[in-house]
Amino acid sequence: MKSIICLLVSVGFALTGFAQDKKTSTNVSDDGSMETKKLPEMVIKRAGSDFSVYLPEYENEDVKIKSLQEAFIAYDLGKDYEGHENYLVTMKVKDGSLAATYDENGKLTSVVEKYNNVKLPSVVIYNVYKNYPGWTIVNDKYLYSQEDGDIKQKQYNLKLAKGDETKKIVVNSKGEILKG
Repeated sequence: MKSIICLLVSVGFALTGFAQDKKTSTNVSDDGSMETKKLPEMVIKRAGSDFSVYLPEYENEDVKIKSLQEAFIAYDLGKDYEGHENYLVTMKVKDGSLAATYDENGKLTSVVEKYNNVKLPSVVIYNVYKNYPGWTIVNDKYLYSQEDGDIKQKQYNLKLAKGDETKKIVVNSKGEILKG
């Protein structure tokens, strides 16, 4: 009887010991640090009784786009808009610009962003080369606009070349070809 109880206690300790094994997950690295994923950002600024909403482009990894958007998010309008029906804020970086319009209450009404020669998302590159085999992307422009917190335009204007032939196409951020 004693040996059976000792056997059950030993098996019980062994099972709880195996239950403590470290299971590796896809988001935990070997050194124990967790992988972080950036979630979509939404910046809300209060202007009187209204809220200004700006939805930055979180899918694009281009440094100039991120830096200009971060500078815009950090920009403090203060009381500069007072006394004006509309107030325009413009910001520029090399090969890119952002223009934002505020109303007389300081509420953000529209944002227009234009960038040249950006780092294209992989889904855009993949779909372009899939639909246009043998063609090369030689020039690109990225256009983004929003109005009253709604995204109106988010597209890439691409110039393709194949030998002496060139072609212009328009692709959305999901890689779907809108005009070809």
